Amino acid sequence: MAVANDIAHWRAQIFAKLLLVVFVLGLFTAVPSALLAASEGMWSIAVVDIVALVWIGVIWRWRSMPYTARVVNFISVAFLVGIALLLKVGPVSQIYLMAVPVLAALLLGLRPALWTLLLAGLSVMVLGFEDNANLHLEGLPDYGFLKAAIISLNFSFITAVLTLSCAVLLRHLERSFDKLSDLNAELRLTSAAVARLNDMVLIAQVDKDAAQHIIFVNEAFERHTGYRRDEVVGRDLRLLRGPDTDPGVVDDIERAMANSETVRAELLNYTKAGQPYWVETELVPFTDEGGINTHWVAVERDITERRKSQDDIHRLAFFDVLTGLPNRRLLMDRIDKLLASSERGATYSAVMFIDLDRFKTINDARGHAIGDALLCNAAGRLSKLMRKADTVARIGGDEFVVLLGHLSHELQGATHAALTVAEKIRSAIGQDFEIEGQTYNSTASIGVTMLPRLGQPGQTAQDLLREADTAMYRAKSEGRNGIAFFEAAMQAEVEHRLTLERDLAAALANDELQMHVQAQVDRSGRAVGGELLMRWPQADGSMIAPGVFIPVAEESGLIVELGAWALRQACAAVLQLQAAGLAMPLSVNVSPTQFRQADFVAQVQQALADSGAPASLLVLEVTEGLLIDKMDDTIARMHQLTAMGLRFSIDDFGTGYSSMAYLKKMPLYELKIDRSFIMDTPEDLSSKALVQSILAMAGHLGLRVVAEGVETQAQADFLIAHDCACMQGYLYARPMPLAALIERLHNNTAVAAA
Repeated sequence: MAVANDIAHWRAQIFAKLLLVVFVLGLFTAVPSALLAASEGMWSIAVVDIVALVWIGVIWRWRSMPYTARVVNFISVAFLVGIALLLKVGPVSQIYLMAVPVLAALLLGLRPALWTLLLAGLSVMVLGFEDNANLHLEGLPDYGFLKAAIISLNFSFITAVLTLSCAVLLRHLERSFDKLSDLNAELRLTSAAVARLNDMVLIAQVDKDAAQHIIFVNEAFERHTGYRRDEVVGRDLRLLRGPDTDPGVVDDIERAMANSETVRAELLNYTKAGQPYWVETELVPFTDEGGINTHWVAVERDITERRKSQDDIHRLAFFDVLTGLPNRRLLMDRIDKLLASSERGATYSAVMFIDLDRFKTINDARGHAIGDALLCNAAGRLSKLMRKADTVARIGGDEFVVLLGHLSHELQGATHAALTVAEKIRSAIGQDFEIEGQTYNSTASIGVTMLPRLGQPGQTAQDLLREADTAMYRAKSEGRNGIAFFEAAMQAEVEHRLTLERDLAAALANDELQMHVQAQVDRSGRAVGGELLMRWPQADGSMIAPGVFIPVAEESGLIVELGAWALRQACAAVLQLQAAGLAMPLSVNVSPTQFRQADFVAQVQQALADSGAPASLLVLEVTEGLLIDKMDDTIARMHQLTAMGLRFSIDDFGTGYSSMAYLKKMPLYELKIDRSFIMDTPEDLSSKALVQSILAMAGHLGLRVVAEGVETQAQADFLIAHDCACMQGYLYARPMPLAALIERLHNNTAVAAA
């Protein structure tokens, strides 16, 4: 609403009430006055009173008449009544005329008031001249004009003072209305903006007892909290806090409010329905002119989604997504803290490394969904066994780590406690898992290391995890489903293995490895073939046995590169024998890992093409372990290789997964009887029977048989008597460099036809 309209409205209200008062009072005064005047024969006075009363009534009832016209009529009534009384009653009636300019100033403004002031003054001067001139005024000369002028001037002065006072007061009031209107407009805009803010706004009044009672909340507060404004007005500012609101944050807020300081905080609040939500709140104190805090304004922003995102990021950074357990990052931090607290408190703690046995088999056979379910079940069992102060973490795959803090002040007691917990874990994991209506079984191999370790003040989280891991592998190597405590010798063994792996890679890169050949002979003792055996000579003249470095190569993945090198060496050896006039087949070992390489057939083709060696003189020795996985693919690949002219031999036959099924399907050339059966023959009846059975079976299948590990003449005689076609062992020849074998063959005997 505009300023002029505010003043006009205010004047209209005053005028309406004034009309009503004048009309009501007129009924009680004008009517008796008119009757009294009539009784005294003063009919003019009676007529004026009646006309004035009727006129006032008409103005009061005729509300559709414009405001200015109504006011002018009202002032005219007052002026005419004053003139009439002035003429009939005398100077005492001048007071009626005094009211006219005052009413004009009040109801119309300064300019109309000045005009009515001039008119009233002239009326008193002109119409009241005769009466004023005849008045006797003590101390004044008896001049009529002078007396009339003095009375008129005094009347005009007093009336002007009253009129101007009212006009000036109204002018200031108008200006105040102007400022107040601007303030009201600004306040309305501010109120509308605050009401529609997405941020929640609360205003609380500080009472004498320092309590804060809510006096205002905006619409956003009502939307977010579910409270209506009338439900919270008058209640304490703390009403939104709940059971999980951080007491530390609340204390900080209370402390700042006690000191009348602005405070910012992130706080967990609760809706009317009890749902928690996070807010970023800022509390600002408002003080009066005396500096006393009278109100608090709280502006709160809902940051639930932001906190959720922060929590999600934290979970992703520090917790395993699948099981919800702490991950490696958080685990390392807790191990560091456990190390520090164990040293300070002079107590012993433990780190356990847990690996689920057979998990890979279940995961590969049943799929990742079953594998994930099994991991979650295992995590749940581990968590139930632990104290709140302990930690269960998943660090990848099927590997879990458990931290047992502050077990005992004595190492023996702590070790016993750790062993007890480890046994509980082993028992819990060993129980069947029910997943989707199926039963699955797994066991746990557990490695344990204690901390702190005396004499090793610099222990780190990495050291402890490595030690527990090493102990776990010891438990796994000893048959799985077991518990092993870390010992210093284990670390030395691991470091030796790591050194061996590094040195083997260097030896392969520097062409330091050698291939020796052990001759295979027929019943007459003539060399009819040979097996290539890898050797690793050392600087001091010693040799590292294949049984030592081949497993290292298998575990490290070097076996693929090592096998490719051996294949190239076999091609070169065949050509060297041919060049010496000693053409005979040579066997070279192929590991399952090498054989399963997608490009293995191409590797063999390339080696034959590059060397020009005849495929018919190469025999690839594979173990029965090759047949465990993907038998159909394995047999198909073997057929591809035999189509190239290569032949296959089953090494260590009888020690693995011997089966008539694969013997019928596979394109085999020979079987090699493992030395463990030969060494006790012919004295041991069981070994003797097994060898006889293998020889008989091979004869029926048309397979050549090579007996390994022949060291005595009695063994040789037994094998010859049972039609063993070929023998290999120290009785006939030790493994030797190819050049030495060629020289020996040239000096001793002819070579049988291949």
